[in-house]
Amino acid sequence: MFVDQGGLPDAEKRAREALSRSGVTLLGADQAEWRRGVAAERYEGRLELTWTNKPLRLLADEDGAYEWVPPADYRVAEVRLLDDAGTVGQTRSGRSRARGNLLIRGDALNALTSLAELPEFARELVGKVRLVYLDPPFNTQQSFLHYDDALEHSVWLTMMRDRLLQVKKLLSDEGSVWVHCDDSEQAYLKVMMDEVFGRESFVASVVWENFYGRSNAAAISNSHNYLLVYSPLGKDWRYARNLQPRDERSRSKYRNPDEDPRGLWRNGPIFASEERHEGLMYSVTTPSGRVVQPPKGSHWRMKRAEFDRMVADGRITFGDDGDNAPAVKLFLNEVQDGLVPRSWWPHTEVGHSQEGKREVQALFPGELPFGTPKPERLLARIIEVSSNAGDIVLDCFQGSGTTAAVAHKMGRRWVGVERSADTLDTYAIPRLMKVVEGTDAGGVTETVSWEGGGGFRLLEVAPSMFEQDQGVVVLADWATNSKLSEATAAQLHFTYAPDAPFVGLKGRTRLAVIDGLVSEDVVRVLAAACADEERLIVCGTAVDPLAGKLLRELRRGSTVRKIPASILEEYRQARWSPVAAEAEGPPDVRTSAVVHEPGEAADYGTGEMPDVEAPGATQRAKGVS
Repeated sequence: MFVDQGGLPDAEKRAREALSRSGVTLLGADQAEWRRGVAAERYEGRLELTWTNKPLRLLADEDGAYEWVPPADYRVAEVRLLDDAGTVGQTRSGRSRARGNLLIRGDALNALTSLAELPEFARELVGKVRLVYLDPPFNTQQSFLHYDDALEHSVWLTMMRDRLLQVKKLLSDEGSVWVHCDDSEQAYLKVMMDEVFGRESFVASVVWENFYGRSNAAAISNSHNYLLVYSPLGKDWRYARNLQPRDERSRSKYRNPDEDPRGLWRNGPIFASEERHEGLMYSVTTPSGRVVQPPKGSHWRMKRAEFDRMVADGRITFGDDGDNAPAVKLFLNEVQDGLVPRSWWPHTEVGHSQEGKREVQALFPGELPFGTPKPERLLARIIEVSSNAGDIVLDCFQGSGTTAAVAHKMGRRWVGVERSADTLDTYAIPRLMKVVEGTDAGGVTETVSWEGGGGFRLLEVAPSMFEQDQGVVVLADWATNSKLSEATAAQLHFTYAPDAPFVGLKGRTRLAVIDGLVSEDVVRVLAAACADEERLIVCGTAVDPLAGKLLRELRRGSTVRKIPASILEEYRQARWSPVAAEAEGPPDVRTSAVVHEPGEAADYGTGEMPDVEAPGATQRAKGVS
C-alpha cells in the first residue's frame, strides 16, 4: 500500500499511479532508490560557485598582471622546463635533483605544472607530497610592498583554482592542503575548494589569533586568520595526522592523591548525554551512603556489571571523602600519547603577525621588513601535525621563505616556489642559506635543536619555447638543437634521455627531434636504429610530405610530426574544455592544404602544416602569482 500522496510533485504522483496500476509494490531500499531516480529527473543543476570568466585560465605576466585566456592557449598549456640556477650546501647530483630540496623562481602555475608533468619530477612528486601550505595574497584591496594584494574577486578565485588543481595532482593519499586566508575571500575560497577537492575532503577551518591587540578604528577589531584544511581522506585524516605533544599545562591536570601504583591520573567523564534505558539508568550508592543517579537528560557510560568491575579494580573514584559523584580515573600512561589538535590556535601557542615580522627583521636588520611573514611557530605546528621526518612539504607562495626554513629545520624535504626574483634574492635565499649554515638562531631553531646542514637546489622556470611572429606562433629563438629536444620531450610527456639518435623514451616508444627537415632518408636511419617492437615519434621543424607515410610502413604505429604546429594542436585536443569553448571559442587554426591519399592517416606535420595564430586582444587584470 502506498502512503498518502498529498503534497507530492506531479511527476512523482504520476509515477506512483503508474506503478499502482501495474500491481508493483516497492519496499525498503527499492522504494528509496526509486524515489532518488524520480528526484533526479525532477531536479536540474548542481551546487557550485560561479564567477566572471570561470571557464577561462589566467596567464601571469612578469609585471604582475594577468590575462584571461582559453585553457588551450599555449601560454598556459605549455609544460615549461626547469633549468638549474645554482646549489647551496649539500645537494643531490643532477640526475637525481628532483629528490632534493627545491627552490624555484617563476610563476606558481608554471612551476606546479612542470613538477606534475615533467617525468623527472613527476616520478618523485606526483601523489607523494604530504603537506601543502599556501599563503596566497588575501585580496584585501591593500597594497603591500612586496606584492600587489588588490585583485578583483574573479581574478583571485581563478588564480587560486588553477593552482589548486595542480596541487591536487601532487598531493599524497594521506596528505593535506592548508590554505591561509582571511575574511576577504574565506567564504568564497571554501566553496571553491569544495568544488576542487570534493566537499567530503574538508577537514576543518582552523582559526589563528594573528593579532592580540585591539583596533579602535574598526567596527569590530579583527584578531584572526583562517587555515582551511582539506585531505583526500576527509574526516578519516585523523588516522593519518599526528597528535600535538603534551605541554606542562596538560600534564599538570594529572595527579596521584591516592598513590595509585598505576601512576598519575585525572577525573574522566562517567555520564553521557541523552537518556538511554538499555541497562544504563541504574542507581549507585557512594561509600558515604549517598545515592547517585544520572543527571536528567543523561545516562551512565557503562552497564552496572562493568561499573562494579571498575570499582573493584580501583578505576572509579568517589573523591577524598567518598561522597562525590563517581568519576572514571584516566591514567596518563594509558591515554593517547599526545593531544588532538584543536581548531583554535591562540598567539600564545603559535605566535602572531608581529612575531613573524620580528623574526625576519632579526635576519635582515638592514632591509625593509617583509610585508606579511608568518611566525615560525605557526608553521612548526602545521608541519608537526601534518607530516613526519622525510615527508615532502610544498609551498608555491614562498615569500620570505618561512615554510622552507621551518621544514628544513624539522627534517622534511621541501619544494618552494616564488614569482619575485627580488623577494628570493633579498629574503628567501639568504634566509635559507643561514638555515643551512646553522647561523639562523631565531624562530624554532632552539625548540627543534637545529644546528645546520643539508642544502637545496635553485631552479628557474624556463621561458616559453614559443614566440609570436606577426600573430603566428613559432618556435622561440632559444629552442634549437638539444634545448628544442628537451622542450619537445616535456610537451609530449617523454622522459628526456639523450641516446643518439634519440632524445626521449616513454614505455616502448622512442622520440627523435630534428631541428631541420625530416626526410625519407632521415626516417630510414631512425627506424633502423630502433629495437624490435619499438615505436617511433619523429618531430621536426620541417617535414617532407612523404616521410610520414614511409615511417608508418617501416614502423607500425609510428608518426612524424611538425613542430610547433603539432604541439599546439595537442594542447587544443587534450586541454580544451567545452565550457571554455562556448565562452571564447578555440584558437584560430587555418585549414591545412595537405591532400592525403585514400586511407592515409593525417599525421601532425606531414606536409605543409597549418600555422597557428596567436590569441588576439585579451582582457587584462592586475594581480600577482
